[in-house]
Amino acid sequence: MNAARFSLVENEPAPSPSALAAVRVAIATGDMKSLNAHFGSARRFAIYDVTTQGWRFVEACAFDDVSDESGSHKQEGDDKIGQKIEALKGCHLLFCLAIGGPSAARVVAAKIHPIKITQPQPIEAVLERTRTMLNGAPPPWLRKVLAEAGFAAKNSFLEEPV
Repeated sequence: MNAARFSLVENEPAPSPSALAAVRVAIATGDMKSLNAHFGSARRFAIYDVTTQGWRFVEACAFDDVSDESGSHKQEGDDKIGQKIEALKGCHLLFCLAIGGPSAARVVAAKIHPIKITQPQPIEAVLERTRTMLNGAPPPWLRKVLAEAGFAAKNSFLEEPV
């Protein structure tokens, strides 16, 4: 499987998410406008850094050979999921319409928290929901993700026990 990465060209390199007190979010998409794909069959992932103030597009990862959602690989040793996980390393959250149990376990092992959304929705709605959670009292699972990513020193809500 070939993966391509596309990012904005800027004069200065993008700061790491921890330098921004940001959560790096990957969104499974078919059109770069909506969360509308299953993890295994997603041809693209839109990646953003989300802060309490807003969000910033980081890059898009595109894949030319994806799962057909049958649960089986085309040939022995054909690991499409591993290549996707490798491309998404550094993300804290992964939003998708669905993800199988074995794939979810591998995503979690890579320290990426998968979140299934039941219906397609605009990417901006997913980002705004994440920003709102960061501004309020994030649920315990998000506080744990943020604490593991090293945000405790920057955000007072993380001082509460998880």
